Amino acid sequence: MLNSTPSFTRLVAELAKLPGIGQKTAIRLAFHILRQSGPESEALADAIRELKQNIRFCSRCFGVTEQDPCPVCTDDGRDDSLLCVVEQPQDLLAIERSRSFRGRYHVLHGALSPLDGVGPEDLKVEALLARLKEGGVKEVLLATNFSVEGETTALFLARQISPLGIRVTRLAHGIPMGSDLEYIDEATVNRAVEGRRDL
Repeated sequence: MLNSTPSFTRLVAELAKLPGIGQKTAIRLAFHILRQSGPESEALADAIRELKQNIRFCSRCFGVTEQDPCPVCTDDGRDDSLLCVVEQPQDLLAIERSRSFRGRYHVLHGALSPLDGVGPEDLKVEALLARLKEGGVKEVLLATNFSVEGETTALFLARQISPLGIRVTRLAHGIPMGSDLEYIDEATVNRAVEGRRDL
Protein backbone atom coordinates (compact mmCIF):
# COMPACT_ATOMS: atom_id res chain seq x y z
CA MET A 1 0.00 0.00 0.00
CA LEU A 2 2.74 2.48 0.94
CA ASN A 3 4.40 1.98 -2.46
CA SER A 4 1.32 3.39 -4.18
CA THR A 5 1.39 6.60 -2.10
CA PRO A 6 4.88 8.12 -2.43
CA SER A 7 4.03 11.34 -0.54
CA PHE A 8 2.70 9.34 2.41
CA THR A 9 5.75 7.05 2.29
CA ARG A 10 8.05 10.09 2.30
CA LEU A 11 6.30 11.57 5.35
CA VAL A 12 6.55 8.25 7.21
CA ALA A 13 10.26 8.03 6.37
CA GLU A 14 10.90 11.57 7.63
CA LEU A 15 8.90 11.06 10.83
CA ALA A 16 10.74 7.79 11.52
CA LYS A 17 14.02 9.74 11.60
CA LEU A 18 12.86 11.55 14.76
CA PRO A 19 14.29 10.22 18.05
CA GLY A 20 12.06 7.67 19.75
CA ILE A 21 9.82 7.30 16.70
CA GLY A 22 9.72 3.87 15.10
CA GLN A 23 8.04 2.80 11.89
CA LYS A 24 4.64 2.04 13.50
CA THR A 25 4.51 5.35 15.37
CA ALA A 26 5.60 7.20 12.21
CA ILE A 27 2.70 5.60 10.32
CA ARG A 28 0.23 6.55 13.10
CA LEU A 29 1.51 10.15 13.07
CA ALA A 30 1.31 10.33 9.28
CA PHE A 31 -2.31 9.14 9.36
CA HIS A 32 -3.05 11.71 12.08
CA ILE A 33 -1.59 14.49 9.93
CA LEU A 34 -3.53 13.17 6.94
CA ARG A 35 -6.80 13.34 8.93
CA GLN A 36 -6.12 16.93 10.05
CA SER A 37 -7.79 19.79 8.26
CA GLY A 38 -5.76 21.77 5.74
CA PRO A 39 -5.19 24.71 8.12
CA GLU A 40 -4.09 22.37 10.95
CA SER A 41 -1.50 20.57 8.85
CA GLU A 42 -0.33 23.88 7.34
CA ALA A 43 0.11 25.26 10.88
CA LEU A 44 2.39 22.32 11.70
CA ALA A 45 4.41 22.85 8.52
CA ASP A 46 4.64 26.60 9.23
CA ALA A 47 5.77 25.98 12.82
CA ILE A 48 8.61 23.73 11.60
CA ARG A 49 9.62 26.27 8.94
CA GLU A 50 9.52 29.13 11.47
CA LEU A 51 11.59 27.12 13.96
CA LYS A 52 14.30 26.52 11.36
CA GLN A 53 14.31 30.19 10.28
CA ASN A 54 14.21 31.89 13.69
CA ILE A 55 15.93 29.66 16.25
CA ARG A 56 19.69 29.90 16.70
CA PHE A 57 22.22 29.36 19.45
CA CYS A 58 23.06 32.14 21.89
CA SER A 59 26.61 33.39 21.33
CA ARG A 60 27.17 33.52 25.10
CA CYS A 61 25.62 30.36 26.63
CA PHE A 62 24.89 28.37 23.43
CA GLY A 63 21.28 27.73 24.45
CA VAL A 64 18.47 28.06 21.91
CA THR A 65 17.09 31.53 21.33
CA GLU A 66 15.41 33.85 18.85
CA GLN A 67 17.45 36.83 20.07
CA ASP A 68 21.17 37.03 20.70
CA PRO A 69 22.19 37.12 23.49
CA CYS A 70 19.30 35.09 24.89
CA PRO A 71 16.86 36.29 27.58
CA VAL A 72 18.64 34.21 30.27
CA CYS A 73 22.00 35.84 29.47
CA THR A 74 20.49 39.33 29.52
CA ASP A 75 18.40 38.85 32.69
CA ASP A 76 19.77 41.27 35.32
CA GLY A 77 18.08 39.29 38.09
CA ARG A 78 20.43 36.34 37.69
CA ASP A 79 23.52 35.58 39.76
CA ASP A 80 26.62 36.07 37.58
CA SER A 81 28.78 34.22 40.10
CA LEU A 82 26.98 30.88 39.47
CA LEU A 83 27.38 29.02 36.20
CA CYS A 84 25.57 25.77 35.40
CA VAL A 85 27.13 23.59 32.68
CA VAL A 86 24.78 21.24 30.83
CA GLU A 87 25.17 18.87 27.89
CA GLN A 88 22.27 19.97 25.67
CA PRO A 89 19.82 22.89 25.36
CA GLN A 90 16.97 20.65 26.55
CA ASP A 91 18.90 20.10 29.81
CA LEU A 92 18.93 23.87 30.34
CA LEU A 93 15.16 23.93 29.82
CA ALA A 94 14.69 21.09 32.35
CA ILE A 95 16.61 23.01 35.03
CA GLU A 96 14.76 26.22 34.20
CA ARG A 97 11.40 24.42 34.59
CA SER A 98 12.44 23.35 38.09
CA ARG A 99 12.94 27.02 39.09
CA SER A 100 15.75 25.87 41.37
CA PHE A 101 18.65 27.71 39.74
CA ARG A 102 19.01 31.47 39.24
CA GLY A 103 22.54 31.67 37.84
CA ARG A 104 23.84 31.59 34.27
CA TYR A 105 24.26 28.62 31.91
CA HIS A 106 26.74 27.14 29.47
CA VAL A 107 25.65 24.44 27.00
CA LEU A 108 28.38 22.05 25.83
CA HIS A 109 26.36 20.53 22.95
CA GLY A 110 27.35 17.00 23.81
CA ALA A 111 29.52 14.96 26.13
CA LEU A 112 32.97 13.46 25.83
CA SER A 113 32.86 10.07 24.17
CA PRO A 114 36.26 8.82 23.00
CA LEU A 115 34.69 5.66 21.52
CA ASP A 116 32.50 7.83 19.29
CA GLY A 117 35.36 10.21 18.47
CA VAL A 118 33.94 13.10 20.51
CA GLY A 119 36.70 15.03 22.24
CA PRO A 120 36.89 18.42 24.01
CA GLU A 121 37.46 20.16 20.68
CA ASP A 122 34.02 18.95 19.51
CA LEU A 123 32.25 20.60 22.46
CA LYS A 124 31.99 24.18 23.72
CA VAL A 125 34.77 23.55 26.28
CA GLU A 126 37.15 26.21 24.97
CA ALA A 127 34.37 28.83 25.10
CA LEU A 128 33.56 27.74 28.67
CA LEU A 129 37.15 28.12 29.86
CA ALA A 130 37.47 31.51 28.13
CA ARG A 131 34.28 32.62 29.85
CA LEU A 132 35.58 31.53 33.25
CA LYS A 133 38.89 33.33 32.71
CA GLU A 134 36.95 36.59 32.27
CA GLY A 135 36.36 36.46 36.03
CA GLY A 136 33.28 36.86 38.18
CA VAL A 137 32.24 33.20 38.33
CA LYS A 138 32.73 31.72 41.81
CA GLU A 139 30.98 28.36 41.36
CA VAL A 140 30.47 26.05 38.40
CA LEU A 141 27.69 23.48 38.78
CA LEU A 142 28.38 20.51 36.50
CA ALA A 143 24.93 19.26 35.50
CA THR A 144 25.96 16.70 32.92
CA ASN A 145 24.00 13.46 32.69
CA PHE A 146 24.70 10.52 35.00
CA SER A 147 25.94 8.34 32.15
CA VAL A 148 29.49 7.17 31.49
CA GLU A 149 29.92 10.03 29.01
CA GLY A 150 28.39 12.59 31.38
CA GLU A 151 30.57 11.48 34.30
CA THR A 152 33.68 11.51 32.08
CA THR A 153 32.81 15.03 30.93
CA ALA A 154 32.24 16.23 34.51
CA LEU A 155 35.59 14.83 35.68
CA PHE A 156 37.40 16.34 32.71
CA LEU A 157 35.83 19.76 33.28
CA ALA A 158 36.53 19.64 37.02
CA ARG A 159 40.23 19.09 36.26
CA GLN A 160 40.23 22.03 33.84
CA ILE A 161 38.32 24.41 36.11
CA SER A 162 39.85 23.68 39.55
CA PRO A 163 43.23 25.35 38.76
CA LEU A 164 41.31 28.58 38.08
CA GLY A 165 40.36 28.78 41.77
CA ILE A 166 36.66 28.35 41.04
CA ARG A 167 34.51 26.06 43.18
CA VAL A 168 33.26 23.06 41.17
CA THR A 169 30.09 21.28 42.27
CA ARG A 170 28.07 18.42 40.81
CA LEU A 171 24.34 17.81 40.74
CA ALA A 172 23.30 15.60 43.63
CA HIS A 173 22.16 12.16 42.60
CA GLY A 174 20.65 9.25 44.35
CA ILE A 175 17.22 7.93 45.20
CA PRO A 176 14.24 9.66 43.56
CA MET A 177 11.46 11.01 45.79
CA GLY A 178 8.71 8.48 46.38
CA SER A 179 10.93 5.46 45.68
CA ASP A 180 11.20 2.34 47.83
CA LEU A 181 14.77 1.37 48.75
CA GLU A 182 14.16 -2.27 47.96
CA TYR A 183 13.58 -1.47 44.26
CA ILE A 184 16.60 0.81 43.78
CA ASP A 185 19.76 -0.61 42.18
CA GLU A 186 22.93 -0.96 44.27
CA ALA A 187 24.94 1.72 42.46
CA THR A 188 22.22 4.33 43.06
CA VAL A 189 21.93 3.42 46.74
CA ASN A 190 25.72 3.59 47.05
CA ARG A 191 25.81 7.09 45.53
CA ALA A 192 22.96 8.21 47.78
CA VAL A 193 24.81 6.99 50.89
CA GLU A 194 28.08 8.60 49.81
CA GLY A 195 26.31 11.87 48.99
CA ARG A 196 24.48 12.07 52.30
CA ARG A 197 24.19 15.47 53.96
CA ASP A 198 23.35 16.90 57.36
CA LEU A 199 19.72 17.55 58.27
